[in-house]
Amino acid sequence: MESNRIASRRLGGSPLQVSPVGLGCWQFSQATGVAGRYWGQLPRETVRRIVGVSLQSGINWFDTAEVYGWGASENELSEALKYHGVKRGEVLIATKWFPLLRSAASIVRSFDKRMSALGGFPVDLYQIHFAGSWSTIERQMESMAELYEAGKIRAVGVSNFNAAQMRRAHDALARRSIPLASNQVRFNLLDREIEHNGVLAAAQELGISIIAYSPLAQGLLSGKFHANPDLIKLRPGPRRLQKRFRRAYLEKTAPVIERLRTVARKHDAAPASVALAWVTHVHGNSVVAIAGATKVRHAEANAAALRVKLSPDDLVELNGATETGKTVANS
Repeated sequence: MESNRIASRRLGGSPLQVSPVGLGCWQFSQATGVAGRYWGQLPRETVRRIVGVSLQSGINWFDTAEVYGWGASENELSEALKYHGVKRGEVLIATKWFPLLRSAASIVRSFDKRMSALGGFPVDLYQIHFAGSWSTIERQMESMAELYEAGKIRAVGVSNFNAAQMRRAHDALARRSIPLASNQVRFNLLDREIEHNGVLAAAQELGISIIAYSPLAQGLLSGKFHANPDLIKLRPGPRRLQKRFRRAYLEKTAPVIERLRTVARKHDAAPASVALAWVTHVHGNSVVAIAGATKVRHAEANAAALRVKLSPDDLVELNGATETGKTVANS
């Protein structure tokens, strides 16, 4: 399938070259399992169209996880890629091992299930979903190294690791001459903790890429919930119960949306596209992002972000919308 070519970025010290924006696939969980029920069930045709728009835009990587429907998301992604004629090696796939109540031994033991769920597509980036295993970080990295050295994965990553945990993972892999490619953490205009808690600084020091998840704050930075606060009531799952979707928080963050709209008008773009472009611009090439999509228009807005080139003045304007290194309070 032909796609538009865009400048790629190297993921940490790994050989992986990724587009600045990838497609997050949590929403493909088909309402299966606890994590999967966060989103509603998507028709297969919608999944196919979302993946198709992403491919056509130049997005070359897709992020999923074991816990996203216990294989349902991986299955849906694989089916959509095959539908569009994508072959092994033509795109990059990242997935994650779920550590809760498990030891590091299951990283290797359960890997074939990930391959099966992905329908034969290889795992390019394998990540620890969070630091919650019964085993030490060092032992987890040993299991990851076993998969890496066997040629079953091309890169090792972590997710939701703090600075100290990330350093331990990096050091454990370095003893076997394997780079820690990435740390996937929450980062957007409303959630900027990594700028002051040491995660971003440590990642830049060690040459580890930050993969920003929730780069649109689960849709808040599109401005649609500010324009119509009742819209959240129509959404499935527990998102509608979160404090940040209530009117008080929407009013508190309205100035952020206004600044986004101001910059968006300059670029003839949607606020969501500008918010996503900010994530991938504000710290140079050290941050890439995964953006989800439950509708085709969301995928189109994600794709448009790849063409938004923010100027230094744009970044100053947007940085001023929230205090650097802080998170806008949830209440």
